[in-house]
Amino acid sequence: MAIERPFTDEDRIESLKAAVLAGTAAGMVAAGLLLAHRVPSLGWGAAIASIASGLSGSTFWVSAAIAGLSGGLFGITYRYAVRQDENSQLKTGVVLAFSLVRGLALVNVAAAVSLRGWPFAVAIAESLLIFAAAAAVLEVAQQQGWVKAVK
Repeated sequence: MAIERPFTDEDRIESLKAAVLAGTAAGMVAAGLLLAHRVPSLGWGAAIASIASGLSGSTFWVSAAIAGLSGGLFGITYRYAVRQDENSQLKTGVVLAFSLVRGLALVNVAAAVSLRGWPFAVAIAESLLIFAAAAAVLEVAQQQGWVKAVK
């Protein structure tokens, strides 16, 4: 019978570091994607100006913050799910699970069905990019000793 060890302050600090790193990475990737969505219709100058004020700016920053929060929660989950395991299927599975949940939640189903599913694919692909970047940042952080793996 395994003895369950209590969480220590060090565990909490490492989880906080994982959350901050993954959340920052996810928020930055999401902000880049959100900006990229605006460029085709507005051009670079107007797209950048659109994030500065008004409802358009507010939705941009709230969306980026939500992605950052999602990335932070992903970081904590990833740290505990992966532990010191080198199982690439486990690592990929955690990324895919978060990507599916976030991607599918963003899609307007009626619009997606009428457009033959493309919005599903795009939302999941963008979420995959966001969480893959967050996982990559955590992997580097663990290799460098910035964030300790769960033992």
